[in-house]
Amino acid sequence: MARIKITQVKSAIDRSHSQKGTIKALGIQKVNRSVEKEATPQILGMVAKVKHLVTVENI
Repeated sequence: MARIKITQVKSAIDRSHSQKGTIKALGIQKVNRSVEKEATPQILGMVAKVKHLVTVENI
């Protein structure tokens, strides 16, 4: 399975509770921090929900 690198580029302040929860579930703690995840349909759906807050790179 492919791996992706997810980096938070905007703050989750003033975002909905569900978007904050999605960022937390992805394991991102602060702006400009990155995590590497498997590109499963569940992870890709979470990324799509907060696509305006993160950038995604294929590894």
